[in-house]
Amino acid sequence: MTLWFLLAIMTGAAVFAVLWPLGRRAALPSGGYDVRVYRDQLDEIGRDRAAGRIGEAEAEAARIEVSRRLLAAAEHETSEPVVTGPGRKRVVALAALVLLPLLSGGLYLTLGSPSLPGQPLMARAKAPEASSVEQLVAQVEAHLANNPQDGRGWEVVAPVYMTLGRYEDAVRALRNSVTYNGPTATRETDLGEAMVAESRGVVTLEAKQTFQRALTLDPREPRARYFLGLSAQQEGRMAEAVATWRDLIASAPADAPWVPFVREELARAEGAPQQAAPGPNADQMAAAAEMDPQQRQQMIAGMVEGLAEKLRKDGSDFEGWLRLVRAYTVLGERDKAKSAAADARRAVAGDTDKIQQLDALLKGLGLES
Repeated sequence: MTLWFLLAIMTGAAVFAVLWPLGRRAALPSGGYDVRVYRDQLDEIGRDRAAGRIGEAEAEAARIEVSRRLLAAAEHETSEPVVTGPGRKRVVALAALVLLPLLSGGLYLTLGSPSLPGQPLMARAKAPEASSVEQLVAQVEAHLANNPQDGRGWEVVAPVYMTLGRYEDAVRALRNSVTYNGPTATRETDLGEAMVAESRGVVTLEAKQTFQRALTLDPREPRARYFLGLSAQQEGRMAEAVATWRDLIASAPADAPWVPFVREELARAEGAPQQAAPGPNADQMAAAAEMDPQQRQQMIAGMVEGLAEKLRKDGSDFEGWLRLVRAYTVLGERDKAKSAAADARRAVAGDTDKIQQLDALLKGLGLES
């Protein structure tokens, strides 16, 4: 008897849930607001992880869940609300009052199993959230394949690509977002940051130009200013990096969550050498401009190997070792960069200051072991 009483209550609640929306006016879709909220949440997770307030495992789980909600909200935003007239509402209400209890009762008597044990909570909690994110991404990708000029879709899926570590796809999505939505300081900065992630922490020339475009649109954009400082640091222009980050900290809001992180980078840069690393001369630059990309890459590789050969003969040039490590990283040859760092460490063994400078460079390039 108790079971049937509970079933009656549950049926009444289900009927009420169906009738309640029919008596109210349709609400405006909230997808646009939800999308902004979830994007902000992804940024907040990244800031919390960088500041060390949460661990990598917790950050990854939070990113996956927020990414799933972001994609679901974006899909909901594109759906059109269905408008129903008073007559259709009455038909639906009558069906809810009469047919819903009869159908649910009949199905339960036919298929129900009151003695069947429920699924344990732990088993439900272990459901793979990542697979649902991948499914939602696949749906968005299918939509964009048919609607390649949907700038909103590209903008929504880009941070999810970043969360999943699909940096090449993120760069492509953000390029399309800039193309179809129009350039803004935020979009250009997002694109540059994805380029840096794709190049494993190295601010490439193209990324640097992207950050510079962002600053022409908004000279106060903090991320673009930070990455231009990082570019100066990676190129050996430590004085410029220090000046950039000092100015960034001085102009930051009092509660900016990224200030402690920039302070740490500034402290490392202040302890690094201030000399600028020499680059190619004017004739070499002019010759490189006339080459196709493959020839230019071969020329750069030849110059790098020439520097490596010079250092193998005379390893006393510490600045040369730093340039060699940076050059290998830019070329994507991380193993050679690590090997060069090991050779540099042996060459300056016993010099604490130079070893600290080398460690700072490796951290900035993401080459820490």
